Amino acid sequence: MTLIYADSSRNGRPFAKDPAVVRFNGHTLLYHSIPPFGDGRPGDGWPIGIARSGALEVWTKVGEVLPNAPYEEKGLCAPGALVLDGQVHLFYQTYGNGPKDAICHAVSTDGVHFSRNATNPIFSPTGEWNCGRAIDADVVVHGDRLLLYFATRDPTMTTQMLGVASAPLSSGFERDAWTQLCDAPVLKPELPWEQECIEAPAVCKRGNRLFMFCGGAYNNGPQQIGCAVSDDGVLWQRVSDEPFLPNGVPGSWNACESGHPYVFVDEDGGTTLFYQGNNDLGRTWYISWRGIVWSDGYPYLV
Repeated sequence: MTLIYADSSRNGRPFAKDPAVVRFNGHTLLYHSIPPFGDGRPGDGWPIGIARSGALEVWTKVGEVLPNAPYEEKGLCAPGALVLDGQVHLFYQTYGNGPKDAICHAVSTDGVHFSRNATNPIFSPTGEWNCGRAIDADVVVHGDRLLLYFATRDPTMTTQMLGVASAPLSSGFERDAWTQLCDAPVLKPELPWEQECIEAPAVCKRGNRLFMFCGGAYNNGPQQIGCAVSDDGVLWQRVSDEPFLPNGVPGSWNACESGHPYVFVDEDGGTTLFYQGNNDLGRTWYISWRGIVWSDGYPYLV
């Protein structure tokens, strides 16, 4: 276990959640949620922090993505990131709007300064099975399409579950480019340790198959990380009924949860699972990582 990063600039407490990681221009960039200042200042919504590293050990804060549009008034957070054609694409959620929270998109040529998609928010789900909310975006290239995974809730706002949409890679990922690929959840909580929540999908491609790491149970439930596999990106099967990465034992840094994963595949194919944790019921949050090795086509923690 390596405690790698937390940001204390907002409220004096170490606090960094919801990691997303890319390799860009010779550096590794970590995008993550940080809290508002909480002192009543205007425009004090949740922002996205940006940290940079060379070898995943020492991280330096290099910027923030701040709310700057009406739909982001209460904040933006939980980013997913992808490098395409020499640009960083950030897919993130609006914050604090209940069933009206949705996925937005921005793009950057330097990984720090982002331009918003003019059609933001670009995606929210439809259908009687969900409440219309979309959060916790993650994206993966699959053929000539970009698959967008998201968390939503049932119409009563009780149960968190996952869905998927797609857009052509040739598009600008504007709102009209997305097609919802499911008329029911692609994963929903079914196991005792998942309680009422499956969220934070983190997807990577291995050969011709897709693997998803995701959080089971709400924050500090304790949230733990599960794993599932798919051949088409829509039909998913759990790899195991047990957590792939459980929360820590009492007294450990992640005793309250190991949650909100992000799977980072480096340029050499090395795979790293980033995740968040704490041991004080969310007063602080740290981001850590574990290496993944592959054997017989399945992932295992180093």
